[in-house]
Amino acid sequence: MSGCVYLIGAGPGHPGLLTLRGAELLARADVVLYDGLSNADMLAHCPSAAHICVGKHGQSRIWQQDEIIREMLRHARAGACVARLKGGDPAVFARTAEEVQALHEAGIPFEIVPGITAALAAGSYAGIPITHRRFASAVALITGHEEPGKSESSLDWDALARFPGTLVVYMGVTTAQVWTQALMTAGKSPATPAAILRRCSLPDQQTIHCRLEDVAGLLTPATKLRPPVIVIIGEVAELSDTMSWFENRPLYGRTVMVTRSEQQAGELTGPLRELGADVIEQPVIEISDPEDWTGVDSIIENLPTFDYVVFSSRNGVRFFLDRLLATEHDMRFLAPVKIAVVGSRTADAVRQYHLHPDVIPSDFSAASLAQELANDTTGKRFALIRASRGPDNLAHTIEQAGGVVVQAAAYSHRDIVKAHPSLVEKIERGEIDWVTVTSNAIASSVIRMFGEALHQCKLASLSNGISMTLSDAGFTPAAQAKHATMESLIEAIQKAEATDSYGSISS
Repeated sequence: MSGCVYLIGAGPGHPGLLTLRGAELLARADVVLYDGLSNADMLAHCPSAAHICVGKHGQSRIWQQDEIIREMLRHARAGACVARLKGGDPAVFARTAEEVQALHEAGIPFEIVPGITAALAAGSYAGIPITHRRFASAVALITGHEEPGKSESSLDWDALARFPGTLVVYMGVTTAQVWTQALMTAGKSPATPAAILRRCSLPDQQTIHCRLEDVAGLLTPATKLRPPVIVIIGEVAELSDTMSWFENRPLYGRTVMVTRSEQQAGELTGPLRELGADVIEQPVIEISDPEDWTGVDSIIENLPTFDYVVFSSRNGVRFFLDRLLATEHDMRFLAPVKIAVVGSRTADAVRQYHLHPDVIPSDFSAASLAQELANDTTGKRFALIRASRGPDNLAHTIEQAGGVVVQAAAYSHRDIVKAHPSLVEKIERGEIDWVTVTSNAIASSVIRMFGEALHQCKLASLSNGISMTLSDAGFTPAAQAKHATMESLIEAIQKAEATDSYGSISS
């Protein structure tokens, strides 16, 4: 039986600009053929599918169109559901007609899913409305790279030079000298406003405002303005001062490496990207089940003998309570025990299990939690749920106050030994602006992983204790969170950036 093919527009680059229909069909796919203009983050919608990249400029061989068609047909004829993920919109300079013709001739059912093309995205992401009641009531989308075998151009440059609206040129980097000269020769004023927009909607988006006569010089190989690029020509190109927002975000142009574990990185990654940062996730530790559950199981079985269960992290909550449920108990088993947590996020993790913490310190630190517990410590028994490694300050303080502490490692921290070589090179070249450090274990691991190259970056620390660990190793943080929360850490980075940009600012 034949399969089917979905030709899906991936939009201009940002993974959130994929349509709901596109995401729905990606989730059905057995095989995904995606091009270099499609953001690979979209493959998260189809984790079980086979992912086949058909080429990316500067990184891998670009497949010929007939190769792509053969591969698409091969999988569909074998009964697979194939998603052909294409940058932008399938109907705009994407050679979709050739693929559809092959599918039609092979009798394979298909669906075409629109995407946002770069010209339309430019209005939102570069502040350039391609239509305007005063300046442009029409738009022409033009290819700067026609089929090589043509005997002559299909474009009427005289008509395009007279066109009463906005011209948007796609795929015109290597041919810029040809088409700009053709427009000017046909009568288009060399002083016509223009904008070169590269990697629209992505964190490293670039917008260069110029005149038509300057475009070719700005697109020479020496400028390194490589595809994907569109050029917008017309009066609307001058309007971005009032409409621009994307490149005005507080962390735009900054690259931040998030070093938290894969399970926890999202709490930083999402908000940083919303603020304009280009975020690279490089976990330096991994979190997993403990090597031995004996200590946790002993606490679970003896819960009625404890006065408090103390959670020092959200991971501790999750691993401990999941283990409790796995050992055929339920939350009623915690009824006689008070629950203490180190901060608001740990408290939120407890609430997800329909439990309510009894003790939450005001400034979200182990030291504050120990102080609050000190008033009800003498002769009390505390089950301290923690990671496989880390400081014992909390346990020591409770014991000093007369409490009895039984500790159990509910999860393991393990160092990730190596980063990808390309990331190491980025750090060494100073291409990473910030590295987040959110625990002592992460501090030690990130120093082992990158060594002296970290001096090329700014370090953002979550707490004073972490800052001391970094400083003792010779690395002074450039920012420290006021409170031990991810929101406060992001605020510290923003404040440091503002200080660098505008001089000293008040707290």
